[in-house]
Amino acid sequence: MRDETKCLHSGYKPENGGPRVMPIVQSTTYVFDSTEEIGALFDMPTAHMYSRFSNPTVEAVEKKIAELEGGVGALCTSSGQAASLLSILNLCSSGDSFISTTTIYGGTVNLFAVTLKKLGIECIFVDPEADHETIQRAFKPNTKAVFGETLANPALAVLDIEKFAKIAHENQVPLIIDNTFATPILCKPISFGADIVIHSTSKYMDGHALQIGGVIVDSGNFDWTSSDKFSEFTQPDESYHGVVYTRDFGKMAYIIKARMQLMRDFGAYPAAHSAFLLNLGLETLPIRMKQYCENGIKVAEFFKNSDKIEMVRYAALPGDQYYERAKKYLPKGACGVISIDIKGGKDAAVKFMNGLKLASNEVHVADIRTCVLHPASATHRQLTEEQLVAAGVNPGLIRFSVGLENIEDILEDIQQSLDQL
Repeated sequence: MRDETKCLHSGYKPENGGPRVMPIVQSTTYVFDSTEEIGALFDMPTAHMYSRFSNPTVEAVEKKIAELEGGVGALCTSSGQAASLLSILNLCSSGDSFISTTTIYGGTVNLFAVTLKKLGIECIFVDPEADHETIQRAFKPNTKAVFGETLANPALAVLDIEKFAKIAHENQVPLIIDNTFATPILCKPISFGADIVIHSTSKYMDGHALQIGGVIVDSGNFDWTSSDKFSEFTQPDESYHGVVYTRDFGKMAYIIKARMQLMRDFGAYPAAHSAFLLNLGLETLPIRMKQYCENGIKVAEFFKNSDKIEMVRYAALPGDQYYERAKKYLPKGACGVISIDIKGGKDAAVKFMNGLKLASNEVHVADIRTCVLHPASATHRQLTEEQLVAAGVNPGLIRFSVGLENIEDILEDIQQSLDQL
C-alpha cells in the first residue's frame, strides 16, 4: 500500500460485523482463563496484560506508524520527550556516552546535556556540517548511539542522514533520527540508513493540538550482535526471567526491550483515547502535509520579498543553505514551519508577533492553525548563549508555523503586522 492508503487502513482491520472505525479499548486490564496464562505473559509477552505495557487501540496506531516509516515495530509514548528519553535509555547506562548534532529542539538539548548527565550519561554535541574526520574524533569507546533531527527545530537545518548513518555504522552504533517535522510522508529516514526513528506525535501527526504523544520506531536493521557494546540485547535479562532479546525476538529486539524494560519501569504509555485522537490525525496526514508544504513555500517567498526580513530559513526555498540537500531528503516539500530573522532583533520580533491577528502566539508548532513562537525566550530559553548559537537560534528569530487557512488570509495577516514595524 502507498502512504495515503496506509494512513487509512494500516494497523486495524475490522472483523466481520465489527466496527469500521478503530474502537477505543478504554481498559487498564485484560481477563484470562487461567493463572498459568497470565504467568506465561511475564516470561513472553504475546498478548495484552496491562495498559502500562500495551493496549489494543494504541497497538493499532503503533502498527500504522511502523508501516509508514518502514519499521518492524513501534512503541507509543506519552510525549515526544519520553520517546527521546527512552530511545537513549534503551541503549545507554551510567558511564556511557552518545553523540548528538547541535541543531536539535531546545528541550531535547536540555534533556541530553543536563538531565541525562545527572544519570551518568554523557552527550557529545557535534556540528552537523562538520566533516567525517571531525565527527569521528567525537566517538569514544563507550559511545552507544548517534542522534539527529531530519529537520531541526527551529533552525530548519536538513540533516545529511546518509553521512551520519555511515559514520555511526562504521563505529558499530545505531543512528536515531527525530523525524517530527518531516513525518514519514515527506521523509523516511530508515531508507537512508537510520536505525531508530522517533516522533513527537503532538505535532503534524496529530495536527489538531489535541493530545501530547510520542513514538519510537525500530527499523529492525541494526545488528545488535555485531559488537560487545550491546550485551543487554545479547545476554539474559534477569529482570525479565532470562529473556535474551536478540535470540527471542530477532529483528524486533530493540523495540521489545524498550517495552518490556523501560515501559514497564517508567510507565510513560499513552491512554487509549489519546491514541484514538492521534489516529484521526494520521488518517488525513498525507493531504495535510501536501497543503502545509504548498502554503509554506508561498509564505517563505513572501517573507523573502519583504525588506523588513533579514533572513528566511526554509529548505524548499531556492537559495536556502539546505535547498540542494532537501531535494534528496525532502523531495515532496519542507513542511509548513519557517524560521525568519526580522530586522531590529528581539524588539521587532515581539512587535511583529503581537501584531498578528490570525496567527496565534502559542507554545506549539505544526498545527492546522497558523501559530508563531519566539524560541530564544520560550522553547530555547534554558539554553546558554553558546548553545543558542550552536542550535541556530538568535534573538530575532521567529518560528512561523503555517496552518491550513486560506493562503491569502495568512499573507494578509503577515503584511498588516509587518506594516506596523
